[in-house]
Formats: sequence, C-alpha cells, structure tokens
Amino acid sequence: MSLKLGQVTTVVISSSTMAKQVLKYQDQDFTSRFAPDAVQVHNYCKFSVGWLPICPRWRKIRRIMSTYIFSCNRLDANQHLRSQKTKELIAYCDKCSQEGKVVDIGQAAFKTSLNLMSNTLFSKDLADPFSDSKVELKEVIWGILTEIGKPNLVDFFPILKMIDLQGIRRRTTIQVGKLFKLFDALINERLEEKKRRSYEKRDVLETLLNISEDNPEEIDQDHIKSMFLDLFAGATDTTSSTVEWAMAEILKQPEIMKKAQTELVEIIGKGKYIEEADVSQLLYLQCIIKETLRMHPPVPLLPRSVQQDVELCDYIIPKDSQVLINVWAISRDFTFWEDPLTFKPERFWGSYLDIRGQNFELIPLSAGRRICPGYPLGLRMIPLMLGSLLNSFNWKLEADIESNDLDMEEKFGLSLAKAHSLRAIPSPL
Repeated sequence: MSLKLGQVTTVVISSSTMAKQVLKYQDQDFTSRFAPDAVQVHNYCKFSVGWLPICPRWRKIRRIMSTYIFSCNRLDANQHLRSQKTKELIAYCDKCSQEGKVVDIGQAAFKTSLNLMSNTLFSKDLADPFSDSKVELKEVIWGILTEIGKPNLVDFFPILKMIDLQGIRRRTTIQVGKLFKLFDALINERLEEKKRRSYEKRDVLETLLNISEDNPEEIDQDHIKSMFLDLFAGATDTTSSTVEWAMAEILKQPEIMKKAQTELVEIIGKGKYIEEADVSQLLYLQCIIKETLRMHPPVPLLPRSVQQDVELCDYIIPKDSQVLINVWAISRDFTFWEDPLTFKPERFWGSYLDIRGQNFELIPLSAGRRICPGYPLGLRMIPLMLGSLLNSFNWKLEADIESNDLDMEEKFGLSLAKAHSLRAIPSPL
C-alpha cells in the first residue's frame, strides 16, 4: 500500500513475502531509516544505532554493542546479574503476597529490566526493587517512545519545522534532556572515580571510557549517552512490556497458566528458582513467549527509507520514500495463521518458526542487518522473569475481575504497550 502523506511518499508492507524481499534479498536498498524530527533533538539521531544510516559510525557503534554488551561471552559473564534481579522481583512479589497487595506487573517487570541494564552499564540500581512507587524513568522513556511514534506534521511538511505546531520536539527535548543529564552525571562521577582509584570496575561504562581514552575519535561522551538511551529504550520497555502482555494473556486463559505451571513443576520443581540453563527444557513456556511476541510485537511498525529510486517486485519506490513494515499485521495474517486473533501457544508445538529473523511470518525482533541488537539479552531475560513469576505464585486479577473482562486494549507508539496496566494478586502455590 502506498500513501502520499504531505510531501512524503509512504509505502506500507503488510505481507511476509514482501517483508522477506525487503529485509533479506534487498536489505541493502532499504537499510536507511526515516529519522523523524523528534529524534533530532540533542543530536540524538547522529549517534544512535537505531537512527543512523548504515555508515562507518553505525558499524562502529554496532560492533561495540555486539562485542562488549551482547556477545555470548559477555552475557554468560553477567548471568549472575540476571539471576539476582529476577530473585529481587520474586522477593518483591512475595512481600506483596504476604501483605495482600496488588502487583503492577508492568511496573515490577520494568524495575527489574531497568536495574539489570543499569547494573550491566554502570554497576548500580536506578530504582528501588521493593518500592511500590512509580519509576520516573519509566514515564520518561515511555514519553520519548510515545512522542517519536506520534504522527508529526513536521515530518510530512518540513516547512513547518520552525513552528513545532504539535509541541512534539519541545516535549522530546525535555524528556531526552532528562536522560542525558542523568547519563552525564554518571559518566562524570565515574571519571572522578577513575582519577582516585587504582582498580577498574567490570562494567560497560568502564569499558567505553577506556576505549574513549585510548582512541577519542572512535567514541566520545555523545556516543555513550546516545548508546545508553538506545539501550534503556530498547531493552527495558520492550522486555517489561512483553512480560506484561504474556501475563495478561495467561490470566485471560487460566488453563494456560495451569499447563505452564505443570511443566515448571515437572522440569524445575515447585517453587524453585529457574536457571537460564533450564529454559531449553521448558518448551511450553517458550511457546507462550513466541505467541506473545506474535500477537504483541514490541515494535509494530519497522521504519525504513530509500535513498534512491528502488524497484521492488515490479513497483518503483521513489527516492526518499518512507517504508513501514507492518509486523503487527503480518503476525495476524489470516492467509498464514490459523485463528490468528486467538492466543494459542500450542500453535508453536513442533513448529519450525523462529523469532530470530529467519522466518518472515514472525519477525517481532526485525530482521536483516538492522535486527534488534539486544535480542540475545531479551531472549534470556523474558523466559527467566516469566517462568519465575509462574513457578513462584498463583495469580488472579485484582478486585475479583473475571478473566473474560480483562481489558486487552493496545496503546500504539514506537513500541506496543498495554493501554491499561495489568494489576494482579500473587498467592502462595
């Protein structure tokens, strides 16, 4: 489908066949991204792996992320952090269970993901895992994703750029500024520490500062701040949102919870902590996660653009067109999926379909050279959190809400969130 939105031609791709053509066979033609006005604040898009075109700077940042954050060796070395943060999540839920309190699943999962990422990056928590209060950073990150995802007149009528009619640039400037101020403080604090001590911390910030010290042209503070924003926006919000959606679907169909808990008891043992090595044996849990990512892909629309006229299956896509791959529609395509609007983890029993960008009927993490760089971490953390919640407690909706009455409304932005927070009550198994 082709639309003319203002002065911009927008092509929307909603079939897996065309998505495969774009992301696999013609990936090089579609590697650029249309950078909306909102991501140009604080020069964010000039240093962001998410918004830079494929260029030497993009390759350099991507290589640093792949080597020092998401490589198998690094992830294995940080396994204790994921275990520790998951145990803190379970301890918080246990506290709520004893006190008869409701757990805001998305908020609790977000704190867990946030503290995991902050400890990986700079060895400290940014949220109290045992507090019931809201996390300001969650509001800031979601605010940024919401503003970037909004249709902005400036993007379709560049002549309006100086006016900022909708106030999107103003609000994004404030929100990104809050995060950059936090990152500046953490970086400067570490630089002061490095002057005073002889030992080094084993975290990502220390590594990046060492690289910057040895080769200032390769990476500087602007690179580091934009990388951290990419990581917090990409890793914390999407991981916690996926856990929240999975729990919502499970609570809507209690028989799924029973099947998952039965598997956990048989493989792990009732109430025992789950280790990452156990996940490969938890086949039904993996099916639940795949089905969650199918119905609720973290990024529903994958943005691309073309820098020259490109021929795609006998159609000419004009230079500077925006291309949107509609992952949400592809994963609900009636011509491929049986009963696609129903949450059925069993559809993945014995299925060859994988979520790592090889099967284009299921691409919640994108595909091609722009596949989500953080997916190796997400695919370790999501089953650990979800499995631990299910193997530690029974769950019911707050205020005796019936399963059939659970609100499943979606809130579209750059990422796909649940419109209304999932609030549930844990009780001992």
